[in-house]
Amino acid sequence: MSRIEKTFAELKKRGEAALIPFVTAGDPDLPTTLKIMRALAQGGADCIELGIPFSDPTADGPTIQRSSERALKRPVSLAAIFHLIREFRRHSQAPVVLFGYFNPIFRFGLEKFASQATAAGADGVLCVDLPPEESGELKRWTDAAGLDLIFLLSPTSGPARVHQVARQGRGFIYYVSVTGVTGARRSFDDGLRAQVERVRKAASLPVGVGFGISTPKQAAWIAGFADAAVVGSALVERIERTQGNDQKAKQAGRFIVQLKRAIRRVAAKKNGQGA
Repeated sequence: MSRIEKTFAELKKRGEAALIPFVTAGDPDLPTTLKIMRALAQGGADCIELGIPFSDPTADGPTIQRSSERALKRPVSLAAIFHLIREFRRHSQAPVVLFGYFNPIFRFGLEKFASQATAAGADGVLCVDLPPEESGELKRWTDAAGLDLIFLLSPTSGPARVHQVARQGRGFIYYVSVTGVTGARRSFDDGLRAQVERVRKAASLPVGVGFGISTPKQAAWIAGFADAAVVGSALVERIERTQGNDQKAKQAGRFIVQLKRAIRRVAAKKNGQGA
């Protein structure tokens, strides 16, 4: 059982949704990213998505695009990111999912990427622009290395795609809450709950919802019907606007505490323990 599977299994026993924050590796620099990751884990993050900065993103909104631009000025390599994960593993066993695009992985080498990611302590990879139909070559090596290959679904995904992702994916399914790019939002489509419940009925994998979650109230609402709430742009924006690298980590940790507290209240209500 992978760290991701184990984490979701333990949370399911408690009736609690996972909190999965996203940060970009190297923003503002790698040592600060390590501090931020540790603060996220200490604050209650159940799994961490670590963004691989890329110059030509297709799914990222302006906030995460800016974070990639800042990181690439260093620049930040995959080898350096693997070293970052190894350092993180010295203090935490929270699962880490590498989140990025296919080009950097392909250039690095698929077999080399999968083996070195696992050796460093990564648990999964989500390649935004690699659909399941074209994932066979990468999946060959991620499966061999014990690295969970995670796929996306969206409101436009039909039954055939849902079943394909349920069959091919590992770890969890990332359900995109909107048709568009990442970014904090004030509200979500009223049909989101029904869409997620449809996917959960068709798949044995946990379903996490991301793109747009920006407040504890929104995270709690998602936790009421999904297996995980993924928070990216709202966290990256807080890191961006906070001055001082140590303060960036502290601010990130405080935000995670607020989000996780709201999610745990939902679990407490489900378990009949009150607010």
